[in-house]
Amino acid sequence: MTKHRTGSREEWLQARMELLKAEKELTRLSDELAQRRRDLPWVRVDKDYRFDTEDGEATLEDLFHGRSQLLVYHLMFDPEWDEACPSCSSLADGFDETHLHLQNHDVAFTAISRAPLDKLLAYRDRMGWSFPWASSWRTDFNYDFHVTIDPSVAPVEYNYRNQAELEARDINWREWSGEQPGMSAFALDDGVVYHTYSAYARGFDALWPMWQWLDRAPLGRNEGDLSWLRRHDRYEHSYR
Repeated sequence: MTKHRTGSREEWLQARMELLKAEKELTRLSDELAQRRRDLPWVRVDKDYRFDTEDGEATLEDLFHGRSQLLVYHLMFDPEWDEACPSCSSLADGFDETHLHLQNHDVAFTAISRAPLDKLLAYRDRMGWSFPWASSWRTDFNYDFHVTIDPSVAPVEYNYRNQAELEARDINWREWSGEQPGMSAFALDDGVVYHTYSAYARGFDALWPMWQWLDRAPLGRNEGDLSWLRRHDRYEHSYR
C-alpha cells in the first residue's frame, strides 16, 4: 500500500492546474535570469593560458575554433586519477549530441580538466565520447576559475564564497578540496577573449538532463543516496 497521498482524477487535475501556474512563473523567471546572464559585464582575459589538445597546444582563443562564443565544462579529473568523476561523467554522456548543435550556432564547446591529455583521451575512448577535451595541467586555469581548490596555490573560493564564508555556512571545504564541477562562458570580440559567466554547484543544475528527468519522476532525485550512480559502462545492465 502506497504511503503517498492519493485522490480522484478531479482532485489531481485541480492540484495540477495550481502547479502549472507555478511552473509558468518559474519559466518566466528563468527567461529573465537568462537575460540577466547576458547583461553581465564582460571581463577581459589577459592571461596566456596554454592547453594540451588532440590538435596540439592551444590558447584559450584557439578553443573557439573560429566561433564568437565558447562554453566550457570544468570536468572533474585530477591528474592522479585514472577516471573522471562519475557524476561529471553522467553529465558528459550528453555532450556529443549537444556539441553538434552548439557548433552550428556559433558556439564552441569543450571540456577542460587538469589530468594530462593522454588520460583524458583514453577515458574518452573508453566512454565512447567524441567531444573536444583539453588538459589544463600546465596552466593556472582551474585555479583562476575556482574549480580546483588548493590553498597552497590560490585562496580558497567556491561558488563565489571565500574560505571564511564557506566555514560560516558550516562547510568544511577541506573535505571536498581538490577538483570541483562548474561551467564557464567566454566571448571573442575583435581578437579579445572575455569571460562572461561561470556557475558552480547547483548553478548549472538545469544543464544536467538526468536530474531534470528525475525531478519529474514520482520519487524524485533521492540525492541523499548516490550509491546507485555509476559511469555508464559500470552498470549491470547497459543499453549503450
